[in-house]
Amino acid sequence: MPDTIALNTTTATAKSFDGPNGAKPKRVLSPRNIMLYGTLFVAAAYYLLPLYVMIVTSLKGMPEIRMGNIFSPPMEITFEPWVKAWATACTGLNCDGLSRGFWNSVRITVPSVIVSIAIASVNGYALANWRFKGSELFFSILVVGAFIPYQVMIYPIVIVLRELGIYGTLTGLIIVHSIFGMPILTLLFRNYFASLPQELFKAARIDGAGFWQIFLKIMVPMSLPIFVVAMILQVTGIWNDFLFGVVFTRPEYYPMTVQLNNIVNSVQGVKEYNVNMAATILTGLVPLVVYFVSGRLFVRGIAAGAVKG
Repeated sequence: MPDTIALNTTTATAKSFDGPNGAKPKRVLSPRNIMLYGTLFVAAAYYLLPLYVMIVTSLKGMPEIRMGNIFSPPMEITFEPWVKAWATACTGLNCDGLSRGFWNSVRITVPSVIVSIAIASVNGYALANWRFKGSELFFSILVVGAFIPYQVMIYPIVIVLRELGIYGTLTGLIIVHSIFGMPILTLLFRNYFASLPQELFKAARIDGAGFWQIFLKIMVPMSLPIFVVAMILQVTGIWNDFLFGVVFTRPEYYPMTVQLNNIVNSVQGVKEYNVNMAATILTGLVPLVVYFVSGRLFVRGIAAGAVKG
């Protein structure tokens, strides 16, 4: 019997050294990896190539641009197009560059983002945790409103703002942006709050906490990712908006995008492509910076709030 056990042990030991155990290691240059990374490279090049052309063109002088090679790096780097785009380019009757439009965009974006997120977060919290009679109907109507093309609402809104005496002002445009951001933000906040543990809400209710106490002391501290998502969506949408800015404001209140259009599509004088490219990059910097600073929280918030309900 001991000889049999020893023989079995020897056989098992020999089998253990026959070869490596576990899954076969994957080759780095397998067809699957080549296809995956090749697709990612093509997609990245597709989006980065126009940005590269914009940057190198904005750093060239007009004589070099007229040589025709748009992909070559600048032989002599100059920041004069950037300075002109910011401070002296003509945007209609004014020749103060994008600086006026930048501050108008800031004055439009900041209050619009704050107001829309504040109201939508409370709406989402109430719809998720404080169900009332007709809440589902109200939520359905609100969601349907998110899919109505806003172009069909422009004329009625113009009439309403005119009757209120705020048409052509920054206040009217702020109200418009806040209203149009409400449906999708309410949907995101409602789904996020519904995904949080209900035990916390019930325990707070048992302890006597009310509507605002639960919202401010429990829900808001746990909801940083979805607030970042809402901020990025609103900042990007409002800052990049052109149609509302040109329809609901006067020239002195035009946002940055409208002034960019006036620079790029100007029919007077020589076409300065370096200034146009610099102005385009300056206009898009704010949404890019906001996204890159808070991109990780954006992904977390979307994953947690957009697919649960």
